[in-house]
Amino acid sequence: MSTNKRKGPALSQMSKQENRKAELEKQKQKTRFLIIGTIALVVIIFVGLGMLAAQDKPSAATNEPVEFNYSEMPRLGSEDAPVKLVEFGDFKCPACADFAGVIKPQIVQEYIDQNKAALYFANMAFVGTDSKTASLAALSVYHQNSDAFWTYYDALYANQGDENESWATPEFLISLAQQEKLDIDYELLRKDIEDQTYLDELNRDMALAEDSGVTSTPSLFVNGVKLAEPFNIQAIDAQITAATEAVSAE
Repeated sequence: MSTNKRKGPALSQMSKQENRKAELEKQKQKTRFLIIGTIALVVIIFVGLGMLAAQDKPSAATNEPVEFNYSEMPRLGSEDAPVKLVEFGDFKCPACADFAGVIKPQIVQEYIDQNKAALYFANMAFVGTDSKTASLAALSVYHQNSDAFWTYYDALYANQGDENESWATPEFLISLAQQEKLDIDYELLRKDIEDQTYLDELNRDMALAEDSGVTSTPSLFVNGVKLAEPFNIQAIDAQITAATEAVSAE
């Protein structure tokens, strides 16, 4: 009998411990559900914000044509050409140098010289700190002599240094202009670089790149439509042909 009396309290104690364990497990489950629910809510919020951001830039998301102010950009070719190409580039970008050396000559020969298209340029200076210096120098050349801009454009890419080194110094940029015998005022070029005369213009180009959905260089637009493959000359030809037909049908 005395043995049974001792078992009663022990069993009761075990039952209480099991109840506590069950309650703790319930609390853990509630906590897990709360954490999972919170994470899911955060994900939903970020997805919603991403969708709203995409709606703010319909041209990048839906491939609707971007409306450029072509009169503000350096132009190669006739102003009256039916198709307008816009290249976003960085003078320190190795891929842009490849575009300038391989794709641009084909565009010039097949479309610009035939008055089928004109090429425009916009700066997206992001590779290095001296990307901005190179862009400011190019803008100074453009404002002094718009034809000389494209000679300077070719020279900058042909003499491009290592993207990890700060080679686009004022001294180099002025020396290069002199080497190419550009018909400009070299002292004014130096002053424009040092005073950052065209910084507002450069910032305008950078903002335009962002608003147009440009995330890499080179990026190429044909009558406002961004091409997925700027190095695919067949794709460029197809888009130019489509743009020409669209203009003719208007």
